[in-house]
Amino acid sequence: MKKALLTLTAMAAIGFASSALAETKLTIANWLPPTHPLFSNVVVKMAENITEATGGEVTTSILPAPLGPPPAQFDIAANGVADITFGVQGYTAGRFKTFNLAELPFLGDSAEAISVAYWNTYDKMLKDAGEYDKVKVLAVFAHGPGAIFLKEGDVASPDVLNGQKLRVGGGFVHKVATALGAVPVEGPSSKAYELLSQGVADGILFPFESVNAFKLIPELSTAITVPGGLYNTSFFIVMNKAKWDSLTPEQQAEIDSVTGEALARLAGQMWDREDAKGRQAMEGKITVSPATEAQLAAWREALQPAVDAQITEVSASGIDGKAARELFMAELEAASK
Repeated sequence: MKKALLTLTAMAAIGFASSALAETKLTIANWLPPTHPLFSNVVVKMAENITEATGGEVTTSILPAPLGPPPAQFDIAANGVADITFGVQGYTAGRFKTFNLAELPFLGDSAEAISVAYWNTYDKMLKDAGEYDKVKVLAVFAHGPGAIFLKEGDVASPDVLNGQKLRVGGGFVHKVATALGAVPVEGPSSKAYELLSQGVADGILFPFESVNAFKLIPELSTAITVPGGLYNTSFFIVMNKAKWDSLTPEQQAEIDSVTGEALARLAGQMWDREDAKGRQAMEGKITVSPATEAQLAAWREALQPAVDAQITEVSASGIDGKAARELFMAELEAASK
């Protein structure tokens, strides 16, 4: 009896050891405050979905402290410092070009539709540019429509931005600010409060969500909304290529089922919800005005050369920028239905 019991115990121990050895743990880097919805509602949910989809064979561990500044996140994944990271393409000037399509003005008022269209355009065409060959792309997506937030200014004037120092995050939004007469002040979103509170910036180009999430409402007094957004910001979530290749084909398929379009949609839905919450939080604190027809006409004309240049830059990545733009708009129309 004792011998049989020992045998069973040994078999159980071997089984447990085999199970433990079979489990793969992915480390996830984070540079945002833990309460930020991109982290808490998208990155954390993605981690949970990966574990659930793989039946617990692949688990995750979110690292407790940042491994580097926001511009370093892509390389952190590419070099295997962490297995999964997320970031903003525009934070590394000149590195990416195809993301330009998702940052153009007047695209639409739904982050979900824009993000789904962006992912599908990436999957069908943009990935051929090879910009992400060093990693496994889990998602690309965009936040909600960008608006103008100022400490003060004549919100009805087409020249309201002339000379205003606006915090921007890089990418196309830098060109937007310049084209409209503002002085761009670059810095990651995590530095936005510091730039505004210390008077380095007079305002900011941001979606409603971010103004609320980064506690900027007390620093601002007026806002101007633009139909379809004055710009959008593009994001990526990527995984170390070697770590991805170490997974079984079954595990890869299971992770693909909860990333890609599904993850882009999850992120877009989060931005839409948080934009609504952000706007509600501003009631009685920030005066929100829609752009006038005169402003829209002036801004469309001023921005057109920058838009054309963005499409040309997409072509410099090795794919047809105009064709990619047409595909993106077709995908956006389908996603908006």
